[in-house]
Amino acid sequence: MNPTSGKTGNIRVGLACVAFGGLLGLSACGQKAAVNQPPQPGDSAVATVDGRTVWASDVKREAAAQGLIGEGDPLDPSSETFHQALDEVIDQKLLAAEATRQKLGDDPQTERRVEAARERILGDMLVERMVEKTVSENAIRGLYDEELKLSKQADELHARQIVLSNQADAQAVKTQLAAGGAFDTLAMQRSVDAATRFSGGDLGYFTLDVMPPAYANVLKSAKAGDLIGPFQTDAGWVVMKVEDRRLETPVSLEAARPQIVRFLTYNQVRDLLEKLRRGSHIRLLIAPPVKSPNAAPEPASAPPLPAASAVPPVQQTKTP
Repeated sequence: MNPTSGKTGNIRVGLACVAFGGLLGLSACGQKAAVNQPPQPGDSAVATVDGRTVWASDVKREAAAQGLIGEGDPLDPSSETFHQALDEVIDQKLLAAEATRQKLGDDPQTERRVEAARERILGDMLVERMVEKTVSENAIRGLYDEELKLSKQADELHARQIVLSNQADAQAVKTQLAAGGAFDTLAMQRSVDAATRFSGGDLGYFTLDVMPPAYANVLKSAKAGDLIGPFQTDAGWVVMKVEDRRLETPVSLEAARPQIVRFLTYNQVRDLLEKLRRGSHIRLLIAPPVKSPNAAPEPASAPPLPAASAVPPVQQTKTP
């Protein structure tokens, strides 16, 4: 079970819930009264399909399964997104009802697929409950503070550039700048770099580790106000002005939160699966896989566990 699978896992769970709930729920008329009770406190009815209630929580779950909203995000019932997901829930209930009418629920293949969906849902529910209990605010903040202490803040620079096609033109532009020419004006007039010329050559803030070697080498000891170059790059000859140099700002707790939650969740799931495997008798009835020398490597079912000092990254890296 891969806690980083994101939308794919949500879609799987969402469709499985519909199949399981539709094929089994509709086949049991005696459960109709229970189905029409709010599934959670404060839930509200938003539609009915042949007497069966559709709840706001059903629609939110479908919207999350489709990737229309994040898991746990609010969803306004008056929004187009809500009504899009509501239409999907209604269609799914209609299809499930028709499948039941045709007695597809009694088909052995259907029963196997419903049971597989049930197992997936139960597994996901177990993970959700486990995360609710163990991935607490204290755990999130504790790991964030620990990584913040271990992280090393690098310098980040704010710079502008003018890219010219040859060294002579670059040197001429540098002479104009040294004489007081406006960098942003010359960048718009002379730079051949379409990505930055119309913003006055502005690269924003960045750290040297994300820059090509030619840039990193000349900027190592640069200070705010320095005029650098011309130096050659793959794009041409570059003249730069350093606007600012400062320690990079650590990423905030809120920005790091999704990474921290994924890491803590993966740890919990990994530990649980190791415990369950140790306590179970598992015997494979097929031969081990035969690796082809030309085959591409298969994707891992879960991310490798990184060193504690590397999860989550708490330094903000900006690219130009």
